[in-house]
Amino acid sequence: MPALPAATVANLRDLGSLPLGDGRSVREGLLFRSGQLDRLDPADPVVAGLGIRTVVDFRTAAERADRPDRLPDGASGLVADVLADFLASSGLPPAAQLKDLMSDPALAEKHLGGGKAQAAFAGTYRAFVNTESARASYRAFLTELGDPAAGPLLFHCTAGKDRTGWAATIVLTLLGADDETVMAEYLSVNPGVRAAFAPMIEGFTAQGGDPDLALALIGVVPEYLQAALDEVKERHGSMEAYVRDGLGVPDEVVQVVRERLTVHAA
Repeated sequence: MPALPAATVANLRDLGSLPLGDGRSVREGLLFRSGQLDRLDPADPVVAGLGIRTVVDFRTAAERADRPDRLPDGASGLVADVLADFLASSGLPPAAQLKDLMSDPALAEKHLGGGKAQAAFAGTYRAFVNTESARASYRAFLTELGDPAAGPLLFHCTAGKDRTGWAATIVLTLLGADDETVMAEYLSVNPGVRAAFAPMIEGFTAQGGDPDLALALIGVVPEYLQAALDEVKERHGSMEAYVRDGLGVPDEVVQVVRERLTVHAA
């Protein structure tokens, strides 16, 4: 899924056209994902042409205060803080410290080397499923998406890869995408993320930093998403049961999401 060529929004993507099997696909022009919108120019022609009406922001209060969103013209914002009751105990560095860690490979290795970064991210992805703030956030997202009168919606976090990636996984799975499509869409953000953080990554490795640790911190890997999927299976058995029982989203809302976002073959 190639990124849309917006000059002022990183990792902007339309989930439309992704295959759902049986000749079906995701409807284009209704559901977009991206990184944060702090640099958005409302006059950016790519963004302005999307007609976005709702922006769902999955970031923490500190992230929002540090880099407030600039909304597209005519759009309203919905705050859905996924990590509100988890981040302090996650073992992951706050966003403000990531730059410091990436500038000091020895410090990064001490705190997050030896598989600690991967374990911390896996724990965070499980928290996307099992913490109350995450359940409330993804419930609000799906409820907004399941409003029959809703317009085009954009959802994002900071880099647009983890909290945003889980939201995309929920929707695509509900629509009937197979495992390969879901994983490919999840991993498709890596080139954009690497490009956005290229100077930081290059500086880190030039000082002797482990490239695999850089990717663990900056990018996404299959094991992260699999941790959330495993949590869903262990707790609820299926994505449908997780959405209905874990998130508290009624079946009729899910049905509206499916009807709005599915294109059937002629």
